[in-house]
Amino acid sequence: MRLFSLLKTALLAVPLYALLLLLGTISLAWNMVAMLLQPVLPARLARPLGRATIALAYRWFWATASLTGMMRIDAECLDALRDERGLIFVANHPTMLDALLLVARLPRSACIMKADLMKNIFLGAGARLAHYIRNDSARAMVRLAVDDLRAGGQLVLFPEGTRTVEPPVNSFRPGVTLIAKLAQAPIQTVFIDTDSPYLGKGWPLWRVPPLPVVFKLRLGQRFAPEQDSNALLKQLEQYFRQNMEQRATDAQPACPSTPRAHTSF
Repeated sequence: MRLFSLLKTALLAVPLYALLLLLGTISLAWNMVAMLLQPVLPARLARPLGRATIALAYRWFWATASLTGMMRIDAECLDALRDERGLIFVANHPTMLDALLLVARLPRSACIMKADLMKNIFLGAGARLAHYIRNDSARAMVRLAVDDLRAGGQLVLFPEGTRTVEPPVNSFRPGVTLIAKLAQAPIQTVFIDTDSPYLGKGWPLWRVPPLPVVFKLRLGQRFAPEQDSNALLKQLEQYFRQNMEQRATDAQPACPSTPRAHTSF
């Protein structure tokens, strides 16, 4: 019986690793191109090209993952908001794949990235071309994020700061509500639901999870920026905690069919 289980795991590992290899190959190929384009393209061309290409590449990856049966992705709820200008998307952060899920559906969006990832061979050149935002200087990060939102961009943020280790969510770090206040940008909440431990904190890349891996995204309440950004941050964290605790005991349909989520304006 154990031999059968090991054989089954080994057989499932082949297409899963092939998917990861595909993702790495796509990322590396685009970064080689982005490395050549970055010095010659002005920001007004580089930013939309870089973001749209990353979104297209990730969307193609998720489609391939779904077709192979390795993953099931329900993220269509984001499509109605893809062209809305000056909007902040805030989500929980269960796995390493969360940013890929959101960015694939939001071709106007920028991510805030760890500074060392900007030097990564698979991510760095493409992120720089797309004018993603480094997090090594808090002041510069806030300024660049505000400028991007005022120019009509979108921002994808995970206020936990790292993948969830204290369910339902880690304590939120400051920044998102300050950015919202300075840019006068609304905050759209997004919930990422998955029962899979794959690529969560402490899960090694090589370890095969139960398959298929299922991700369901749903839109939550939209929050208006407030003068007291610290109070809004606490309200936002409490909203995520309550919603996700309720979700654990009372399942709701993923990706509501309404084009806009409820707003607290």
